[in-house]
Amino acid sequence: MWLMYAAGSAFFAGITSILAKCGIRKTDSTVATAVRTVVVLIFSWLIAGAAGSVDQVRSVDRKTLWFLILSGLATGASWLCYFRALQLGDINKVVPVDKSSTVLTILLAFILLREGISLPKIAATAVIAAGILLMVEKKDLKKQKQKKGNRWFLFASGSAFFASLTAILGKIGISGVESNPGTAIRTAVVLVMAWILVLAEGKWKEVRKINRSEMIFICLSGLATGASWLCYYRALQEGPASVVAPVDKLSVLVTAVFSYFVFGETLSRKAGIGLILLTAGTAAMAFIS
Repeated sequence: MWLMYAAGSAFFAGITSILAKCGIRKTDSTVATAVRTVVVLIFSWLIAGAAGSVDQVRSVDRKTLWFLILSGLATGASWLCYFRALQLGDINKVVPVDKSSTVLTILLAFILLREGISLPKIAATAVIAAGILLMVEKKDLKKQKQKKGNRWFLFASGSAFFASLTAILGKIGISGVESNPGTAIRTAVVLVMAWILVLAEGKWKEVRKINRSEMIFICLSGLATGASWLCYYRALQEGPASVVAPVDKLSVLVTAVFSYFVFGETLSRKAGIGLILLTAGTAAMAFIS
């Protein structure tokens, strides 16, 4: 079942990127992140309540709570970087860079969580890394740099780094609590972090300026994120982080399909080969497990 949850996480994460891109065309990315986190928080607590697991929050031990908080902080940092990158660059370029967190997560899972690593696993990881590199072509980086600068790449790289920490810290954090309340707790941390940044940057007044259509897309992206998180952390609770993370990153496939129909963004032949390698490497990783 954990593999099914990981696949569900990938699907909803892919939709999240599309909806979020639609919601930050004019709205500041930090403000949008803060607003959508409110939606995710409400959604996650409603699910925890429906599952009858809210009472478990009181019994969470201190170690588990700290790791959930750290995971939430890493998630908040990843989100802020990711949606800033989306605002600055093309979605088909930002998403693959963000998904490079897969490789780092596999390495950290081996080092910190003592998850086994084998020759087939190393080969699958290499295929995934090759696919990511092919999807982010040098000419695209140069083109983006001429148009908007290379800040989108820096933010996307930051998103990948913090996303890998999220997976590792989240895996440790949900070992002592059911995944639904665990997700709700860490979402509360992200919410506080996002709104502190909004207030610190003096952008709280911009919330009222968000137009109706973008607000709808921001809220929908929040619902998709909530669904993705619930699936992701349930998968992490039951399966190995070194496999759950790559399967979750198949959201790039969902994003590529939707970005073509919604934004008209197309992949070059080289990037298409990269997407195939990324998908094949992930499928191999799941099969090896």
